[in-house]
Amino acid sequence: MKRREFSLSTASAVAATALTLPVATPALAQARQFKEGKDYKRLDKPVTLDAPAGKVDVIEFFWYSCPHCNAFEPTLDAWVKAAPKDLSIRRVPVAFNASFVPQQKLFYALEGMGKLEALHAKVFRAIHVEKAKLAKDDEILAWVTQQGVDAAKFKEIYSSFTVSNQVRRASQLQDAYGVEGVPSMGVAGKYYTDGTMAGNMQNVLQVVEFLTKQK
Repeated sequence: MKRREFSLSTASAVAATALTLPVATPALAQARQFKEGKDYKRLDKPVTLDAPAGKVDVIEFFWYSCPHCNAFEPTLDAWVKAAPKDLSIRRVPVAFNASFVPQQKLFYALEGMGKLEALHAKVFRAIHVEKAKLAKDDEILAWVTQQGVDAAKFKEIYSSFTVSNQVRRASQLQDAYGVEGVPSMGVAGKYYTDGTMAGNMQNVLQVVEFLTKQK
């Protein structure tokens, strides 16, 4: 979903593509070469890496309310589980405006409580399948409580200085990579690609695999 594009028809097409295509493998990425300026862009200014030494930093930029991200999530999850061990893969929630911030805080609060693995996909399902409203603080608190999460502890972490700093860092990364839409990917602090550039999200994963091998 582009920063100013909210077309449900486009979302449906992307969803269909993401759900019918196979998961990318390193062999697929090696089978073709990708072109800078077409399939991906090189950043003018490298981004400071957060990955451990010896690991290649790979970021998925996403938004819980984005139908494209919802469609892409199962494919991404399968790819992450099969990815080489030298990749440090993480998700970063974006904020194109202030209304996105509560969902950024939701992501980092769940991560801080060790609940992200269990509830990340459920957040997508709640929004896109169950049609739950999870855009405001009170809506989010009510939903996580329904999931059996300690409401008091969640609220403490959700409102914490640590989460505020994580949200700030997420916005810095979003700006540094020049993110214009989601889902999109940043690689090694040097490269950026998305479905528009690569053609579709299946190709994006192949481009990412190609870029992780560049020096």
